[in-house]
Amino acid sequence: MSRRAVVIGAGLAGMLAAAALSAVVDEVIVLDRDELPDGPEHRKGLPQGRHAHLLMPGGIAAMEDLVPGVSMRSHLLAAGAHEISLASGMLVLTPEGWFHRWRHDDHNMITCSRALLDWTVRVAVQANSKVEIRKAQALELIGTWRRVHGVRIKTAIGEVGLDADFVVDASGRGSRIVKWLGLLGLFGIRERTIDSGLVNATRIYRVPTGAQDFPLTLVQANPYIRQPGRSATVVPIEGDRWMVSLAGTRGGEPPADPEGFLQYTLDLPHPIVGQLISGAEPLTDVFISRSTSNARRYLEKAHHWPEGFVVLGDALATFNPAYGQGMSVAALGARALSRELQRADLAVPGLARRVQRAATKSVDAAWTMAVSQDILFPGVRGGSPTVVDRTAARFARRLTNAATGSYSAATALWDVTSLSTGPARLLRPDTVLATVNGSPLPALAGPPLTGHEREVLRSLNRTSG
Repeated sequence: MSRRAVVIGAGLAGMLAAAALSAVVDEVIVLDRDELPDGPEHRKGLPQGRHAHLLMPGGIAAMEDLVPGVSMRSHLLAAGAHEISLASGMLVLTPEGWFHRWRHDDHNMITCSRALLDWTVRVAVQANSKVEIRKAQALELIGTWRRVHGVRIKTAIGEVGLDADFVVDASGRGSRIVKWLGLLGLFGIRERTIDSGLVNATRIYRVPTGAQDFPLTLVQANPYIRQPGRSATVVPIEGDRWMVSLAGTRGGEPPADPEGFLQYTLDLPHPIVGQLISGAEPLTDVFISRSTSNARRYLEKAHHWPEGFVVLGDALATFNPAYGQGMSVAALGARALSRELQRADLAVPGLARRVQRAATKSVDAAWTMAVSQDILFPGVRGGSPTVVDRTAARFARRLTNAATGSYSAATALWDVTSLSTGPARLLRPDTVLATVNGSPLPALAGPPLTGHEREVLRSLNRTSG
């Protein structure tokens, strides 16, 4: 008898989950309510799609395991994405000062537009696995609190039931999973939202001649001074373009007008982002988004969990995009699904619950890092800092201080923030010692630029500062 899996959502989490399922079923149907573009174009179902996205090393490693016969890293680079070393390819101003740069080509992440990444992954999955995408809206789950065995959907010809041996909800931030579970008789799902009021503003620029190799540049927000957080980043993307994204928490929101956009960057603790873009040609207007809160559904703690059903990606948890971890968490969740499917047959009791709990491990790490920072900003909604939040923030601040000039501390920080390893990495004796000792190098007075980079910045700077 043939077996069918249904995945709700054709975004990154959904397509990677489909790739994992295609190895063990005869048919995978992916449902999406949007008309998907034929190329790397923005679609309305991704509210953060126009803003900067980073695919962390942990997410890249997970993706490499999921699509049979394809190196997704090579596939993305061939499509125009950039590979950036966290050690040598970035200029980063933290609340504790500038990071030194190291002559190491490690901890590499991928940068490109979200449109390119989603399209590239979708093409690779469809070309290398048994996956069909259908335009349809998922209305509710079919089944009971013991087992899900399909999805009721709305198509152009009406409402129908779609039977399935396994269902994955990867429908994103707007998932109605708590309501759906309630209709099956599962209640009491705990939810938590931490909303700093963050607003993203993004504009695309043409990379100026001679600046093609200029490092990714990031001025981080400071959560420790009880003022609204303000940050900016210049991210290289495909097509010789810079994606410049600003982010401000409640009371410090970036403006939508071009003049205000530039002034916002110049008013940051260092004006380097503004200096760079003041001499670059803008290619778009300023795009604004407010879908930025940290929101989590603690599905792994449900008293009962139906067989044949898993929730992954933003439908499980969403994070402030400023931390660049959402896509990697989605990929790690899909890999958790793949690994459990390799260990046990689809029909084995308890499989779905094991997948749900395994997927939560990467959520835990990303959630702790995001919330322990966001909850410190003034005007945050969803609670006040707990003892755990304050302890995590104090440790993160001390580790960051050490990491500005200690490669050992920086490596530990990158390992965890890139989701390559779990938070236990921070408790290793060498990490604790590096954190306690602090930075062995003097604090930098300005960004650690090479001579060529300094000349590029000077040539682009059209400001009076």
